[in-house]
Amino acid sequence: MDKKSLKAVRKIAIAIVVLALGLYFIPIITAVFLVCGLIDVLRNDRKDWQLFSLYFMGNGMFTWLLSPFNLLVDLLSYRNWGVWKLEQFPNDYRREIDEVLNIFRTRQDEIIADIDANFESGRRGMYVYQWYGKPHIDNIPEFTRQFKYIRTIAVSVFSGRESTSFHFGPLRLTLRVLLNLKPVKTDKIFIECGDVKSYWYENPLFIFDDTLLHRSVNEHDGRRYCVFMDVIRPSPVPGVLSALLSFISISVDRVKAIFYKNWKMIDGSKAKAAAVK
Repeated sequence: MDKKSLKAVRKIAIAIVVLALGLYFIPIITAVFLVCGLIDVLRNDRKDWQLFSLYFMGNGMFTWLLSPFNLLVDLLSYRNWGVWKLEQFPNDYRREIDEVLNIFRTRQDEIIADIDANFESGRRGMYVYQWYGKPHIDNIPEFTRQFKYIRTIAVSVFSGRESTSFHFGPLRLTLRVLLNLKPVKTDKIFIECGDVKSYWYENPLFIFDDTLLHRSVNEHDGRRYCVFMDVIRPSPVPGVLSALLSFISISVDRVKAIFYKNWKMIDGSKAKAAAVK
């Protein structure tokens, strides 16, 4: 048996023991989490071993533990399309998203120059203007104000030949909005969510529910720059979702350290700005 198979057998054995203990000592709670987890994970397109292994025994375990909460959020929200189009948002959401994206498009060269000045080398960088409503870098005044629906504004940077593995986001209070600022015509740069594999040069905008299994790939030699935004889920009670998100954001810096441990977070208000001619 090779190391990979041995590791898989070990994980399954540990999972069986933990499940047995849970069903014996706290059967109702364990059963609730199992049912919620199954409902949650079955939202994904590809129902294979990789999905269930990652969700219940891998990097999706935190998403599983939050599945009762996420399913409650689903009840408070409009239909979740999984992979979204901008026109599926209500008009006021769409206007706010468009406003910020257009600033990125207009000031693209300046923003990329700032990023390169502050992130000269490294695998992955996150240049943060706002993080869950808290302002950070302030050299673009339009990004410092409080938005009604947008909670995170940043730029994600991958160096050449840098990709994520398949993974799940933890919370379904928001949707992830990505815009590639410098799409290169190659099939080596894409994002994949379920059955959807989107190449940035074909469509620079990608919006999705990041609690679904996904990965982002850059097998190209050059850098990949993507606007990275979190937007509150469209809901008949957006104020409730906003309040829940505000409460959760109290501990978001600790969570950020866990989920972005492989990233260099550039979020100081004194980040140097590069002059663009």
